[in-house]
Amino acid sequence: MAESDGQERTEQPTEQRLRQAREKGQIPRSKELGTAAVLLSAAAGLLMISGPLGRAMSRVFEQNFRLERAAVFDPEAMMVALRDSVLSLMWPLLGLFALVLVAALVGNTLLGGFNFSTQAMMPKLSRMSPLAGIKRMFGLQALVELLKSIAKVVFIATFAVWLLWGQFDHILQLSDHTLPAAMVSALELLLWMGLLLCLALLPIVAIDVPFQRWNHNRQLKMTLQEVKDEYKNTEGKPEVKGRIRRLQQEMANRRMMAEVPTADVVVVNPSHYSVALRYDKDKPGSAPVVVAKGLDEIAFKIREIAREYQVPVISSPALARAIYHSTRLDKEIPDGLFVAVAQVLAYVFQLNAWRKGQGRKPVPLKDELPIPDEYRA
Repeated sequence: MAESDGQERTEQPTEQRLRQAREKGQIPRSKELGTAAVLLSAAAGLLMISGPLGRAMSRVFEQNFRLERAAVFDPEAMMVALRDSVLSLMWPLLGLFALVLVAALVGNTLLGGFNFSTQAMMPKLSRMSPLAGIKRMFGLQALVELLKSIAKVVFIATFAVWLLWGQFDHILQLSDHTLPAAMVSALELLLWMGLLLCLALLPIVAIDVPFQRWNHNRQLKMTLQEVKDEYKNTEGKPEVKGRIRRLQQEMANRRMMAEVPTADVVVVNPSHYSVALRYDKDKPGSAPVVVAKGLDEIAFKIREIAREYQVPVISSPALARAIYHSTRLDKEIPDGLFVAVAQVLAYVFQLNAWRKGQGRKPVPLKDELPIPDEYRA
């Protein structure tokens, strides 16, 4: 195959490349398959309707050769004769035409399937270019088609000569028959020879169909750079995707920080972790929800906002790590941490009440809260 930008087309076409080619009308097609389907169906159909068609033709001949002299000069009689002739031949031929039509549709869509492309119908100036036409006439594809045509003619002609030679004695014996029998035998012989001659197309089809598949795949092959470019266009450039992720993370962080003032308490590991919890006491059976969490710089920012809005900040390293690793944002804490978090919230609520002069100063929290081993990080 030709090279593109110094690179050989060694990569198989991707699904996107195949889909785009199909949208443009570039699909594998075998003219030999369509031709063979039409000819075989026509030959087989003629054999099937030979009896009814022969009888209909006999009736037409008899009716038209027995016209009286007065009917020849009667326009209405001639129209009646024409109508009767058409009706006599129409029914046998309709079945033949329907069979050939179905065979044409199946034969031309069996390879590549049915495809309707508006892009292929659009006019293109490149198709009207004389230079492009000359390239197509003397290109590799034209050479292949020429060799195929010559090979088909030689093969079919050789097969036809062999077929005629094999039936030569039978053809000579037709002269010994009476006229009606000779015509029937000749027509029967002709139809069977036509069918066998059409069957000679099957080896050509067996060669052409795989070739068309291979040639279509060869034309759509891609260079390694084209595969990389397509991946970038489909998935996005890594630097662009990274920037989008950073922007999304920044937006998520801003939304999260806006929830920190609504928290009831912020549990921290003094140097790395911060987790903001909110508990709705008006909803019976509800559990505390994590409204913000973060590490390092984000953790420091959460603590900073909490102090600005006077949200209590409680230092409990083990609990902060446990909540951070076990609970997603805007989700309730797991059952195993209920007791430890309940103690923290009880302390915070008592502390807030004491600051308002509505109760005694609460007892400080224990250094070790009841945290199950599976939640310790």
